[in-house]
Amino acid sequence: MTVSVCTPEEVLQLVASVAGLFAEDGGVRDPFMDTGWPAREGTAYYVDLVKDPGCLCLLAAGGGGHLVGRLCRPNPLRPGAVTADLESLRVDPGHRRAGVGSELVAAFFAWAAENGANETRVKAFAANRGALEFYRAQGFEPFDITLRRTA
Repeated sequence: MTVSVCTPEEVLQLVASVAGLFAEDGGVRDPFMDTGWPAREGTAYYVDLVKDPGCLCLLAAGGGGHLVGRLCRPNPLRPGAVTADLESLRVDPGHRRAGVGSELVAAFFAWAAENGANETRVKAFAANRGALEFYRAQGFEPFDITLRRTA
């Protein structure tokens, strides 16, 4: 599988993959998730990210998936941390368990290191056991926990 940096001409492919993530993950696990956001606002959002040197947008060849990462602003409460967030990752169902996700994450780690990050982070739904197992296999460890209560 070939992973490449998304170009402005490929943003629609990125948006389609993001829409798949919204439908398969957030739309299933979060009753408040706006699954229509990618169709309405995704193109403009990702066109800007593709141009931003503090962001990384990757595509896996043949519609295999995507990864979106970004460098975080310095946090004065954690002055020694230079953080890169893995904002979004999806592997198309037809390409899962073939190393595509690992290849995307490896490219993200390399980009983060090249940009001075000494910490990478990712968030996943607690109910998404497959994602949690995948991220742990990539070297991520639990760091903080968000608890919520719905009214």
